[in-house]
Amino acid sequence: MKTWDVIIIGGGIIGLSLSLELRKQGASVLVIDKGEPGREASSAAGGMLVDCSAETHPALQKLATASAQMYPEFARELQVESGQSVDLRDQGAIVFPPVEHLQEWQQLNLALPAAALREVEPELADLNRPAFYLKERSVDPRALTAAALATAKRRGVDFSSADRVTAVNLSDGGVTTAKTSFLAAKVVNCAGAWSGQIGPYPFPTRPVKGQMLCLLSPSRELLKHVIRAPEIYLIPRSDGRILAGATVEEVGFDKRTDVATIQRLHRAAIGIVPALQNAKILEDWSGLRPGTPDSLPILGATATPGYYIATGHFRDGILLAPVTALVMAQIIEGKNPNHDLDAFSPARFLQ
Repeated sequence: MKTWDVIIIGGGIIGLSLSLELRKQGASVLVIDKGEPGREASSAAGGMLVDCSAETHPALQKLATASAQMYPEFARELQVESGQSVDLRDQGAIVFPPVEHLQEWQQLNLALPAAALREVEPELADLNRPAFYLKERSVDPRALTAAALATAKRRGVDFSSADRVTAVNLSDGGVTTAKTSFLAAKVVNCAGAWSGQIGPYPFPTRPVKGQMLCLLSPSRELLKHVIRAPEIYLIPRSDGRILAGATVEEVGFDKRTDVATIQRLHRAAIGIVPALQNAKILEDWSGLRPGTPDSLPILGATATPGYYIATGHFRDGILLAPVTALVMAQIIEGKNPNHDLDAFSPARFLQ
């Protein structure tokens, strides 16, 4: 019976990125996914690579900054090996923060005067609100995940799709799925919102629903920057699409979109950029982000030798993929990780 060095449960961007890093180190890897790799939270995300002290959890800031710095090389590697663009953009973001956080933003000295705002984004409505400019990137998560999947297959990662893991039994040599069993010395739980459903540990991950819609802009030059406001964020793509989102809903594993919610997002997008009144709605969707009780990821080894977990990235899974792959591969190989992961230890939920 075939065996692998590492089995990864979950084929989202976290699991795929980890598989690529492990293959670099020569490990044989099997990725098991309950559906098709990359079709859950990863494909539903917006792709803003937010690295800002006013918006990032303090405990996550160093990891977020490190991952943001890794992105150009991470994206280049995937594009070269897969032959697919991931649409990594670096035009930056314009932020209209909520009033209650205005003082935090003012302390960052990133204010954008009204005249400068009109010059860089002339199609924005006159919102009469303080605006701030952030030098950050965005990426197309669907394209990124597709490129990561193609690269993983190119590097020899094995896959078992439409196969739900029911238990991790390392004492018996691996994992049990709805179809069969697989053997490996090490297993990593990267199952996102479903991580807590896999024994032996009930990790407290939960699904946090986000609804979005995609508009086809009347012009590819309509919007250059990511726009973030309390009521909406808008993410331009290089092909003229503009994503508008996203809700944060505690409704369990319900992925249905709601007409009233999508209409509200559409109106909010037009309120920020009136010219979007003429934009065609291409599609709408929802995804289930993996939340945790303290809004921080769960990264590291469990109490079971050979069993690891990398989950709970909530809204930062796309951003944190490169650094998560790096530190988890280091831990799996028995090395000290490059970053302090104490705040993300699985032990905090397994007392």
